This record gives sequence, C-alpha cells and structure tokens, in this order.
Amino acid sequence: QVQLVESGGGLVQPGGSLRLSCAASGSIRSANIMDWFRQAPGKQRESVAGITSGGFTNYADSVKGRFTISRDNAKNTVYLQMNSLKPEDTAVYYCNLRDGSNWSSGYWGQGTQVTVSS
Repeated sequence: QVQLVESGGGLVQPGGSLRLSCAASGSIRSANIMDWFRQAPGKQRESVAGITSGGFTNYADSVKGRFTISRDNAKNTVYLQMNSLKPEDTAVYYCNLRDGSNWSSGYWGQGTQVTVSS
C-alpha cells in the first residue's frame, strides 16, 4: 500500500505564493507519476500538474507560468510551488501517485486547503 500526506496549504492574498508538499510512503515502484489535482466547491476535480519519476512535467493551461511542480525521488516527495495566486485557485489540492501497482486510479492523499482571498 501507498500513503500520501499533503501539507503547505493555507490562506494567502491574491498575488501571493504557497508551496505544497506531498510525501509518499509505503511500497512505491521506482517508475511512477505524481500529480496534483484540485477541487473547488461545486466543481469537478481537475488536474493541475504532473511529473514522472524521470522528471517530465505537464501543466494545466490555467496554471502555466505560475505554478511549478518538482520532486525529490530520494524522499518520495513532490512539491507544487504556486506563485501569482488568484482567487480562482482556491480549492482543496490533492496529491495522486500512480505506479505499476495501480496505474488506473492511483493513490490519493487527504487534501490540503488553499484559499486565496484578500
């Protein structure tokens, strides 16, 4: 089994920055993909950014140029640096890991709340 724990959420003013972390533990395959998703109230969960164990990244158009995903494979941790935050970035942010043991839905963390408001 794989466990994911997110941290780093909070309240920030528009234009501000936050850095989210997601630490994975358990039986993790070396080849994996880690993603950040978010879900705002009344909306569907959406993909924000993803990174493979080899370092390839992808981003939603809405966050390109503002968010940066990175990872530390030695620590099994993925980060999401969020700059120039907007009120529409307000959501619960979830971490997901997919590997050979679960390529379909993957494993999910409990989520961390990000609120962008003045």
